[in-house]
Amino acid sequence: MGGELGVPDEQFAELANYAESDRFDDRERTALAYADGMTITGREVDDALFARLASHFSSDEIVELTAIIAWENSSSKFNRVLRVPSQQLVERNKTRRAERDKRRKSHGNAQKD
Repeated sequence: MGGELGVPDEQFAELANYAESDRFDDRERTALAYADGMTITGREVDDALFARLASHFSSDEIVELTAIIAWENSSSKFNRVLRVPSQQLVERNKTRRAERDKRRKSHGNAQKD
């Protein structure tokens, strides 16, 4: 999942604490705050947050980001109501990373011999 897109494991692990984590830059924190504002009931995307967003992203990027967040929110609600089981992407990603790291380690040891 994130690892295949270049997101370090440490950053992925800090996602729930993105607002305080030094593993995210201001652009990333702003995008995540925007996603929270769109997703979490009772939160809003106020003018200040939108201005921060506009300072980091073009109008086209904001539209694309908004569409992606809205799609993920819709998919989540749709799947939950229809009892569509999780694809276990996080667990599958952890397994793939562990296998990749194991191959790299064994490949590195083979080159040393």
